[in-house]
Amino acid sequence: MEEKKILAIIPARSGSKSVKNKNIRKINGKPMIAYSIEHAKESKYINRILVTTDSEEYAAIAREYGAETPFLRPAEFATDTALDIDVFRHALGWLRDKEGYEPDIVVQLRPTDPYRNPADIDKMIEIMLEDESVDAVRSMVENTVVPHKMWYLDEEGNAKPILTDIPEAYNMPRQELPKTYYQNGNTDLLRPRNIWEHDSMTGEKIRGYVMSEMYDVDREHDFDRVATVMKIKAGGNRFVFDIDGVIAIARADLSYDKEDPNEKMIRVINRLYDWGNEIVLFTARGYVTGIDWRPVTEEQMAKWGVKYHELIMGKPNATYYVDDRMLDFNFLVEEFGN
Repeated sequence: MEEKKILAIIPARSGSKSVKNKNIRKINGKPMIAYSIEHAKESKYINRILVTTDSEEYAAIAREYGAETPFLRPAEFATDTALDIDVFRHALGWLRDKEGYEPDIVVQLRPTDPYRNPADIDKMIEIMLEDESVDAVRSMVENTVVPHKMWYLDEEGNAKPILTDIPEAYNMPRQELPKTYYQNGNTDLLRPRNIWEHDSMTGEKIRGYVMSEMYDVDREHDFDRVATVMKIKAGGNRFVFDIDGVIAIARADLSYDKEDPNEKMIRVINRLYDWGNEIVLFTARGYVTGIDWRPVTEEQMAKWGVKYHELIMGKPNATYYVDDRMLDFNFLVEEFGN
């Protein structure tokens, strides 16, 4: 079978207003666009990588990391209001007219998503390789907001439900309503025929590929959040966790052997461990009374399935603890607790 021509296109205009030059701004030591190029290179199916940009500076960085930049995008396709279809029509038209190159499948990797699993890209490509009738595949995440409970308000303040497929769905319990999904823009696949024959990025038959995470960088505060997530998932970090009040649900009577596990936090710790981070547990148990709580603590951690490398029995008892390397408890739970 002839090898399919699978082209990755990374659109990277230079005129971002939310964060200046965000597509080439460094995140964990590399320009953000470099990550999307690397994701494409790690795919076992993508065999050509192209960056479409209006900036020679951006183009030079893209070439440094292994992408092609055979043209600069015209200014009219590099505005805030430019549509994806115009950008892709220009890029694919240029390749067809100048090189006679027409890909079978196009993979759009936005540079604002520096965290991806290349295996997801390949699974999405395989959907299209296995079914020629599929015009597009879009990555999605499950909605956290129930659209059946959302409304339009007209000028007079009258409310009309956004979705009407289920009568009075807005009066139903959330758990009884169907799951809905939001396209996260992480990875989109299309066939060029969509553009040439249907004037569309998606065509008529669209498949959804559900991801569990979403790490789009669009605003200033996104840089620190995504950079931290990427660093954590890369492993090699040392995490030190208190037991009581973090891993165990603390009791006022200090009956440590009767404490219940904080299961959500244990899931977080085990994920950190599996990603190759070092996990150290410590506790003030026995600091005041001199009682040796190590056997009970070790038995608890084993029973609760906590993965760790070291247990330290010793910590000054205090009303408050202050640390300049403190990572917000809620950040860990929100990012990795599900």
